[in-house]
Amino acid sequence: PDRASEAAQSAFLSALLQRRVTDRGDILARASELGADLSEGGAVVVVRAHHFAPADDDWRARVLAAAERAARSGAPGSLAAVHDEHVVVLLPTADDAALRRVADSIARELHASVHGFTFAIGHSRVAQDPVDLYRAGNEALLAANVATGTDAEGDVAMLAFEDTGAYRLLLPAMSEDPAELQRFYEETVAPLVAYDDQYETDLVQTLETFLDADGNVAGTAARLFTHRHTVRYRLERVKDLSGLDVASTDGREKLGLGLKAMRVLGIAAPRGPATEAGTAGGRVRREAKDR
Repeated sequence: PDRASEAAQSAFLSALLQRRVTDRGDILARASELGADLSEGGAVVVVRAHHFAPADDDWRARVLAAAERAARSGAPGSLAAVHDEHVVVLLPTADDAALRRVADSIARELHASVHGFTFAIGHSRVAQDPVDLYRAGNEALLAANVATGTDAEGDVAMLAFEDTGAYRLLLPAMSEDPAELQRFYEETVAPLVAYDDQYETDLVQTLETFLDADGNVAGTAARLFTHRHTVRYRLERVKDLSGLDVASTDGREKLGLGLKAMRVLGIAAPRGPATEAGTAGGRVRREAKDR
């Protein structure tokens, strides 16, 4: 697309996602002018890119071009633009299976043609009414944010909104009052993220693993390939920094919601190597008595 077309797509998608255009007829007319037929509905895909190697100033354009190329090959008339530092793709489709195929195609194209990056891709449910595409945009962004920082095979993590589990409950907070979600994050796990970032520790990962292991220290140690004493040490640091004790139900609940807020906000937790005392670089060999 030429620069005029890119600008028009960007303006339309921005207006749609920020709910500045809400009339069904207006949405359909503006989309039609850009070559997209939304009369039967549509869906949204959000791509977040993180470069782990030096990148030139044009990297967003390359990510946008790759995502748009893949989208249009599977859903002609797709629109794409850079919006708030991530790429948004609007697909004129009412078919769930087609939506997933196009999302997969975008992931493959990014992996094949844009190097030096990791990608988090989220896609919404199909919106049968174009008026609901604002909601679809928030769904796709939430899914991409949750996928950010997760362990994925290769350099692309992809998540459908339907697969975000309990994170879906935080969608209203993300779309209507993100400042409150940010405040809750700051009051719970933000000190852990800052500490991990400064000292290259693994407090956030240890906390997440501990909660996933239903509060079992031995199970946490086994999953992290470290010693139980190291896990206990890290959990004490969690308590010191956050003021919340994982030994209490209230503490676990607040920390768990804080971690979810972190994901919904798209904040990727720093990952080691852990260098705090006793970790031996984050991996402590377990003796037989510890297994």
